[in-house]
Amino acid sequence: MNSSGPLQKLIRELDSELHDVDSLWQIAIIAVALLAAWWLSRLARKRLDQVGPAWRLGVSGLVRIVFPVVALLIVVPGRAYLRVSHSAYLLDVAVPLLGAWLIVRLALFMLRVLFSGSWLQGFERLIVWVVWTGFALHVLGLAPAVLDFLDDTGFAVGKQHISLLLVLQALLSVAVTLLAAMWLARLIEGRVMQAESVDISLRVMIAKFVRALIVLGAILIVLPAVGIDLTLLSVFGGAVGVGLGLGLQKIASNYVSGFIILLDGSIRIGDIISVDNRQGRLVKMTARYVVVRSLDGTEAVIPNDTIITSTVLNNTYSDRRVVVPVPVQVAYHTDLRQAMELMREAAMAHDGVLRDPAPGVAVKALGENGIDLELGAWMEQPEQGPGKLRSELLFDIWQRFRQHGIEVPYPQREVRIVSGETPPARPPA
Repeated sequence: MNSSGPLQKLIRELDSELHDVDSLWQIAIIAVALLAAWWLSRLARKRLDQVGPAWRLGVSGLVRIVFPVVALLIVVPGRAYLRVSHSAYLLDVAVPLLGAWLIVRLALFMLRVLFSGSWLQGFERLIVWVVWTGFALHVLGLAPAVLDFLDDTGFAVGKQHISLLLVLQALLSVAVTLLAAMWLARLIEGRVMQAESVDISLRVMIAKFVRALIVLGAILIVLPAVGIDLTLLSVFGGAVGVGLGLGLQKIASNYVSGFIILLDGSIRIGDIISVDNRQGRLVKMTARYVVVRSLDGTEAVIPNDTIITSTVLNNTYSDRRVVVPVPVQVAYHTDLRQAMELMREAAMAHDGVLRDPAPGVAVKALGENGIDLELGAWMEQPEQGPGKLRSELLFDIWQRFRQHGIEVPYPQREVRIVSGETPPARPPA
């Protein structure tokens, strides 16, 4: 270890000037700076809860740098004042450490915003401490000793010496490479999704494929960089193949089916579909599953394999117009022409019913209790569901029937009592 490093100089100065007024002043300035920074940062975090959503992102970034900024605002002027006629070596070490804290917090916050609050949000504090600790070791001159210790700590696998330093370097390289790959994939995905001239399913497929390709390329780049032979992947690939053949065929089928669905365009985001006893609007498509939101707000996560192997009713595949059947029963003595005209008028008076195709009324059956009529009304917004339109039409039809004296029958039963001779009584046993 270098005997003239910053930490050794600091220790010698503190040892020689521990009872000196200069050292006490420096310790007091650092203590006041840390206490003030802690109090103001705590106050800023409480104020953050009172900020509106529009300003929350910017204020959240300011809250993260309150501590180092306040500490620097006290330490830097104090160091300048003491340097006029006294030594300020302790403050010379504190300033770069606080500056590094400020830079690391800002950089991590910008990355978290860039990745829209991804996993960096949960590990932000840990990453800040790790990066700042590495910088502190460098400033204090302890980095060479720590690196030597990490390099000596390890084990041998054949002729390869695997040290703790090698493992940490590999993890850091993988993290940085994957972070850059995810950023690039997100950038390309955003540009692809903005191409409104391309079908939405094709855009989703391209975005997913590009993301997978970039991540795979990043892994193939970083593995040789950390000393891992790519020929070893052949063993791993064989194991994966066996796993797919034995227990992962369903998962593999879902992923393959997902790309097929995205490629053929049989269903698209926004379609109204019915599959596996679920009906609703298709709101999300991934490589493994699709999400169907029903009218009651529930969301069904349906594997892609089910979409491929089942019959899917797509109400908006080639035309968004759908017909809503409205069954009504009238009594046998009803004037059918008048009843059918009233039903047609009720449909034409509704704003949600299309005029082309025009609504129509048909006689469906001569039922047990009355004559079954059915109104067919076309609508162009199937995502709103036929239930609401059918209910409103039935209410309007019922009002019109009452005004014109048309009866909606109820179940009737005719009971006949057949009289005859009383059967002879059975002899007693």
